[in-house]
Amino acid sequence: MDFPIKKFLSYYKPYLKLYLLVLVCAFIVSGMTLVFPLLVRYITKEVLEGDLANALSEVYWIGGLMLVLVAIENIGNYFVDYKGHEVGARMESDMRSELFAHMQKLSFSFYDKENTGQLMSRITNDLLLLSELYHHGPEDYLKYLVRFVGAFVILFFINAPLTIVVFCFLPLLGAISLFFNKIENRALRRNKERIGDINAQVEDSLSGIRVVKSFANEHVEIGKFNRENNRFLDSRKIFYKTEAKFYNGVQTIIQLITVTVIIFGSTSIVNNTLDLADLITFLLYINFMIEPIQKLTHMSTQFQEGITGFQRFMEIMNLKPSIEDNPNAVTLAEVHGEIEFKNVSFRYDDHLNHVLENLSLRIQPGEYVALVGPSGTGKTTFCSLIPRFYEVTDGEILLDGINVRTIDLQSLRKSIGIVQQDVYLFTGTVMENIRYGNPQASDEEIINASKHANAHDFIMNLPNGYHSEIGQRGVKLSGGQKQRLSIARVFLKNPPVLILDEATSALDNESESIIKKSLEMLAKGRTTIVIAHRLSTIRNAGRIIVLTEDGIVEQGTHDALLANDGAYSHLYTKQFEFTS
Repeated sequence: MDFPIKKFLSYYKPYLKLYLLVLVCAFIVSGMTLVFPLLVRYITKEVLEGDLANALSEVYWIGGLMLVLVAIENIGNYFVDYKGHEVGARMESDMRSELFAHMQKLSFSFYDKENTGQLMSRITNDLLLLSELYHHGPEDYLKYLVRFVGAFVILFFINAPLTIVVFCFLPLLGAISLFFNKIENRALRRNKERIGDINAQVEDSLSGIRVVKSFANEHVEIGKFNRENNRFLDSRKIFYKTEAKFYNGVQTIIQLITVTVIIFGSTSIVNNTLDLADLITFLLYINFMIEPIQKLTHMSTQFQEGITGFQRFMEIMNLKPSIEDNPNAVTLAEVHGEIEFKNVSFRYDDHLNHVLENLSLRIQPGEYVALVGPSGTGKTTFCSLIPRFYEVTDGEILLDGINVRTIDLQSLRKSIGIVQQDVYLFTGTVMENIRYGNPQASDEEIINASKHANAHDFIMNLPNGYHSEIGQRGVKLSGGQKQRLSIARVFLKNPPVLILDEATSALDNESESIIKKSLEMLAKGRTTIVIAHRLSTIRNAGRIIVLTEDGIVEQGTHDALLANDGAYSHLYTKQFEFTS
């Protein structure tokens, strides 16, 4: 893709004054380093070849001046190094915050396709390398440009023909740099993708460590990791091979420049067109010309890594959320909870079959509805369309008569509470996880929500009560305890619409009994949609809706559907026989 230079430079804006000061210091320090060879030339050519009676005092005076310049140069270098890195780190932090905030806006469909490890790599490794480019890029290029141009001008005045001979080597250096930079850029992109694959493998393996150990498959995970690690090693080897060719090509030309100066300079001394002092000075300044070339050669890797990191950063930043607020989105004031599907069809991708097709249904405010049917018929998808986790392909969904597409997303999703079978708890304390339902809630409100969810007693038995750490994804808690915390979180949110997605199917009978009471309390006065696997748990539902591949084939009460001897009766009988 084209490199967005305007966007790249925009991150300097908040720190422009400070960074300009860094660049000014870098300019001054670089200019000062050019003075030292001139002072050496002055001593060897003017002082030591002049009146020796006064030479010693003049040498001391010039030595003192050199010490002052050294002190100023060191102070300047300290400021450039410290503040320059600080600016780079601040910009990195800004970009990381911007990238993370943008990722929060992206829809479920994005995360369905993307790998968590690859995303982690973009938000950590890529931006860390980019920070170095932002700091060292302009600063180092300015510093070495000053040294190179300054040395060239001084050399030209010392001996123009010899300077022109040296300059003839530079186009060759430029051609080599351009050629190898393109190859390095491709190699670096492969490296970043490979390290992203390693992150993904590690994240996947460590997240499922209990499954790994329960199947005694540690060797399988080690094998999978080693395969990704070896792929990364192979990509690094390709990069280092290219880098070695690049570096050695540049070094060869630099050595040729030095040899050329010595030969032509010595010839000039023999021909009396150059004296020894000027040749010494010339050799010193040649180092000032060669050093920038050497440094810029090393910087090319840093430059390529930074540019590649920025391109990967922009790949995510350029993605538009597939679900966004309508420009004239309305904010819900009071939600009654009427939900209506009007000829709704949905598929996850254009080339896939419809999961739901031409489906119509109305749920009254406060109604308790159960959604049942064989696996894979779109029950969870049905519920995911209401809060717009996915966008309907055709038709419309109404909440209190308002098309959900025209409702502000924050307002819509705050009106809907979801309790799922697979509970996700964040690393932190019990209280922090419950407060997630309402970040402004007081401790007293959190405790009340926990009591409603039948969670207060077990929480108080934890080592530090509500301030107990629960570990990553709540690893220190049982399945039933985690589920009760998720219910407490929804109690605290207090939404008018409730979706229960297989909320008790993975629990033992005792935990299920406790949580069933909590859910019954939570459902009071709310429009509730229950996705049920165990049909025995939804006998008391006001209406049971049977969803199959053909759409909604039946709806009614438990007793009426059994008496109808249709799809529901078949599912219920089959499940009863299986559990018997």
